[in-house]
This record gives sequence, C-alpha cells and structure tokens, in this order.
Amino acid sequence: MAKLTERQKEEVLGEKLAKGEPVVSAEEMTEEYRHHLTHLMMMQADSELAGAFGYVPWIMKSPSIQETYTVSQIVKDEVRHGHVMYRLLEQLGVDVQKYYESHNFSLRVEAADIGTERAADDKRVNIFYYPIESWYDFIMFNFCMDRGAGHQLEDAKTCSYKPWADVMECIFKEEAMHMAHGDWWVKKLARDPKTRTEAQEALERWYPRTMNIFGRPNSSKNRTYRRLGLKARDNDEVRQAFAAEIRQKCGEFDLRVPEWQAVDKH
Repeated sequence: MAKLTERQKEEVLGEKLAKGEPVVSAEEMTEEYRHHLTHLMMMQADSELAGAFGYVPWIMKSPSIQETYTVSQIVKDEVRHGHVMYRLLEQLGVDVQKYYESHNFSLRVEAADIGTERAADDKRVNIFYYPIESWYDFIMFNFCMDRGAGHQLEDAKTCSYKPWADVMECIFKEEAMHMAHGDWWVKKLARDPKTRTEAQEALERWYPRTMNIFGRPNSSKNRTYRRLGLKARDNDEVRQAFAAEIRQKCGEFDLRVPEWQAVDKH
C-alpha cells in the first residue's frame, strides 16, 4: 500500500475528526497534529514530574506521621502520572531518557511573581517554577493547582487521541483524592483563628498564580487545539469554571477570594 502524502493525511484525518472518530496511532497523524499533541502531552508530563519534585521536601516536613504517608502517596501518584505520559510520548518518537537527562525538574525561581513567563526550556506549566516554602503553601498549592489542573486537563478525557484519553480516567480519580486532601486542610486551617490569617495569605499567593495557567482568551493556538479535537473549550471558559469552584469553596470556608488581573503580554 502506497504511503500517504501529507496532503492526503490531512484529508483523511479531517474526515476522521469530523465524524468524531478517535486517532489511535502515530501513523494516522499529520505533522501538525503530532506537533500540537506532543506539546500538550509534554506540558502535562513535565508538570506532573516537576510537581512531584516540589512536593518531596514536604514528606519530611509534614506535621504528622499520617501526613508524611499522605504526602508520599501524592508524590508517588504524580510521578506515576508523569511516567504514564512519558510512555505515551515515546510512542510518538520522543527520546524521553535524553529529554529527562537534559532538564532540571527541581528548578525553582526566587522571584515573587513571574506572571505567565517561563523560567526554563522544559514544558511545565509555569506555576511549577515557584517554591513551596511552608505547610500553608503546600496545602494551598494542593487546593488551587490540583483543582486548576483538573479543569485544564478535563478535555483530555474526551480528546481525539484515544491513548491519551484512555489514561486520563485513572489519573483524574487520583487527582480528585489530592483535591479532597487540600479541601480538608483548607477548611481546617480557615476555621481555626490561630491559622486563618496564614491560610488567607497563602490563598493570596496561589490563587492568582493558578489563574495565570490557563492561557489567553480566544488564542490562535487554542483554536487550533479545538479544531484538532485536542481541546474542547476556550482557555477563558476553563479559567472561569475553575474560578467559580474556588468562589464556592471560599464561601464554604469563609475565605476571601483574591483579586486577579490578566497579564497583558502585548
């Protein structure tokens, strides 16, 4: 059977996506599809791994033996999620070992606010460049970013690339447990007069940083992702879903939702 030209691949892939049929192998992909799919999956893989590395010190700094166990389990889950994603990337031709050796996933920045900028050439979401400097930071990162990641990656569960969609169900179940851990602790810290102020201050740090992860509204890149079936919603639609859930949780816990202003990159 003759090998399809790139133009023919575009036609076949376009028909498949129009019918809502999944892509199951690299051979079906156009170069455009492979490029954008690889980018999105690399962002998830790098973020899972960098997030796990950021949590590691809190295995030792946890306030109880129960929390030592819980944090170690969260770290294990995040490393497993990264490993699953890197295995998918290997199927797309990524030299994962070479990539792993050439990047520092423990890198953290000292700046108080980097907005939407990147600090290195890995693909992690930029919130994972910030250090976690206190138990309040750990909990509020857990509360905000795990929830933000859930909203951001929800479209992957129904994306056009079936191998990615297939692994997301299990990943989401584990992320839901991480969010429940953050919710329990935020409720506890917010309702105790001795810890309420620190909890609010941590929310002031991590909520705006999380709001910055979703990307610009109606971006051309996001429109391409939606055309290829790799995402289903606009960036700002996802951001507003996250913000609405945080407002609900803060209402329950009697915390003040911090102000957030979009960063203008132009």
